[in-house]
Amino acid sequence: MEKYDLCIIGGGPSGYAASMRAVDFNKTVLLVERDRLGGAGIYDGALSSKTFWEISKEFASFSKKMRHYGLAEPDVHFNNVLQEVNDAVLERSEQLEEHLQMIIQLRPDSFRFLKGSARLLSSSEVEVKSDSGKHKVFAENIIIATGSRPRKLPYIAIDEDIIMTSDGISSLEEFPESLVIIGAGVIGCEFATIFSNFRKTKVHLISKDDRILPFEDADLAKVIESNLETNGVLIHRESNLEKMVIADGEVEYILEHPDGKREVFHAEKALVSVGRVPNVENTGVQEIGMELSAAGHIIDNDTQTSISNIYAVGDITADIALVNVGELEGRHAVEKIYGKPKRPMIYENISTIMFLNPEVAGVGMNEQQAQKAKLNYRVASLDFCCIPRAVAMRNTQGFFKILVTDDDQMRVLGMRAVGEHASSAIQAVALLIATDKGVEELAELIHPHPSIIEGIQECIRILLGKSIYKPYIFQDSLQYKHFRCGHYME
Repeated sequence: MEKYDLCIIGGGPSGYAASMRAVDFNKTVLLVERDRLGGAGIYDGALSSKTFWEISKEFASFSKKMRHYGLAEPDVHFNNVLQEVNDAVLERSEQLEEHLQMIIQLRPDSFRFLKGSARLLSSSEVEVKSDSGKHKVFAENIIIATGSRPRKLPYIAIDEDIIMTSDGISSLEEFPESLVIIGAGVIGCEFATIFSNFRKTKVHLISKDDRILPFEDADLAKVIESNLETNGVLIHRESNLEKMVIADGEVEYILEHPDGKREVFHAEKALVSVGRVPNVENTGVQEIGMELSAAGHIIDNDTQTSISNIYAVGDITADIALVNVGELEGRHAVEKIYGKPKRPMIYENISTIMFLNPEVAGVGMNEQQAQKAKLNYRVASLDFCCIPRAVAMRNTQGFFKILVTDDDQMRVLGMRAVGEHASSAIQAVALLIATDKGVEELAELIHPHPSIIEGIQECIRILLGKSIYKPYIFQDSLQYKHFRCGHYME
């Protein structure tokens, strides 16, 4: 029986990052991937959808400028867009593959990659099935990184042609004339943004809540809602999807509204975007007695499962399902096994991006979360219209909002950035959260001018009571509030 220091099941972002960290410790590694190296981080996931968004954003911006100057708008063909997306996917996948092959060449006796499926037989035995057959291997430690897949609804027949999940988007041959999206979370809103940006598809977006992005604050969601509706998106708010079927080659769906009224709608295509489920089937984790949540996620303690030498990372756990988080977890698990991490995994300072119109970035708590935690806090917000760089860009839609503790230390609880360059503006505040420091650290730092991040500095100055623009003068653009004992203070 072959023996390894570490067997990693799954070659997506988490598993790949774990395997490369194990190389640093000079360990013998077996990496097993049943499908495509890179997983959903590349295919039908983060890279492909974000490339799609970048193209749509660029097209929408160019079209807007053409309209502004009274010129004819450009046309775009779906096959050209899809080719660009596929080129990005191919570029990244080939890069990963080339790197992996070089590792194997340099470490032929200590690193092995197998294309196949793996199943746990015990805490140290793994059955691997590949084109060369089925065999068992022994591993002192195991990392499970089998990822997730789009969640399906039992009452909707998904064929990945007319009714799709995100996995079916790449099978489209043309822009659909109309598309209904079930689910107004991040992925649903991203695809609503993408397709509406091209102005070739009438998009319907079904939200069971009274607004989209219900986990975010209302001021943020309002900006995104407004832009979607300006782009022609029909948002079905507080709507219960009673039925969805394929009839005469198109989608027919019935919605029930809060007043009991039922309406029938039709669309050429449908996209089901209601979250993801962990890939635990056929992994053997249940058979060997590993502890799982009710939803099927592996329960972990700082990446370590209920079986001490087996670790779980990425979407297979109930932690934050993001590529950067999965990679960090994969590396952390290896460091726990073979090194001495300086601290456990922390999730409070993880920055997120929502690829919407405009883009949204966040770190730490929003106001909803702070209020749910019954925290007293101070919050300041600054509109992009007060930032010279945004004025120069002729795009002042957006704002910064920073939450801090309601004490003299004013430690950062969270931040939201909405607008151009939002994703580039968040990291300094994330560092403050990670180091548990107050806002004074950034208040007097000299920021480049003109830059969007100057708005963060001014937002912090509002909290400190020494801003250049005064909130009591520009009340529509700058705000400063205290939240204490369950309500806002004057």
